[in-house]
Amino acid sequence: MSTVEGPSESLSPEPAGPIPPTPPEVQPAPPRKRRWARWIFVGVWVLGLGTAALTFAGLPDASPLAKENPKTTALIEQRAGEAREAGRKPRRRQQWVPLSAVSKPAVDAVLISEDASFYLHDGVDTVELARAVGQAVEKGELGRGASTLTQQLAKNLWLSTDRSLTRKLKELVLARRLEDALTKQRILTLYLNVVEWGNGVYGIEAGAREHFGVSASQLSVAQGAVLAAMLPSPRKRSPASGSRALWKHAHHVVDALKTYKRISAAQAESAHAEVDQLLGRAPADDGGGDDAEDDGS
Repeated sequence: MSTVEGPSESLSPEPAGPIPPTPPEVQPAPPRKRRWARWIFVGVWVLGLGTAALTFAGLPDASPLAKENPKTTALIEQRAGEAREAGRKPRRRQQWVPLSAVSKPAVDAVLISEDASFYLHDGVDTVELARAVGQAVEKGELGRGASTLTQQLAKNLWLSTDRSLTRKLKELVLARRLEDALTKQRILTLYLNVVEWGNGVYGIEAGAREHFGVSASQLSVAQGAVLAAMLPSPRKRSPASGSRALWKHAHHVVDALKTYKRISAAQAESAHAEVDQLLGRAPADDGGGDDAEDDGS
């Protein structure tokens, strides 16, 4: 006897509502439009490269500095402009001296503090630069670190004190130009004569006379260490400022001079005592704030 089978259980139920229409296919852009977009991109890229090339090609030539001292610098002009904007008369104390007219302990203090590898690199310390770039990526801003003495000279001579990436790239290019055109001794001489050592004070001769009342040739180990310790923030870290950071850094420079065997242990002990005398601060005194921030010099 035959049986009548019911509807199959595998059949899908009827949809509860209307089936949504299938979205129309997005047609690719016509080849003509794609070509235009590609050409616009290439044009912008080439324009950017051209602008960068013109910018860096127009940077100053360092070769005249082999025999001529600059009459002014970008930093001096910047400080003069800042003074005028504040309603003050620009101040400038500067006296050029040869490297032979600067005491050896003072020269050694500046080199050890600012660029201990000065005679080993060609304007850029690639190891320190890589480390500084890594720190900049972490912090999201460019810091002062990794600037060689040659880079600092390039910035003082021709650039501003802003911390933009463009300025940093120009600084690197100009540092190489300085190294290609000048001897190390000439670069060091220029640096010591243009670097800022206080409000309106430029060069180590003016700095020695301003802060200690002596010529650069008479600077002691301690005095040289104090001047070197001022450089990260010379307008804030004057010997009369009571800066704790200046005191700490000056003692560090004296220790480094001993470590690098530029002075004897006896000279270091005497210099430490003189630093305390110059800055009016005993080693146990921890008063004052740490003003180690670079003021753009």
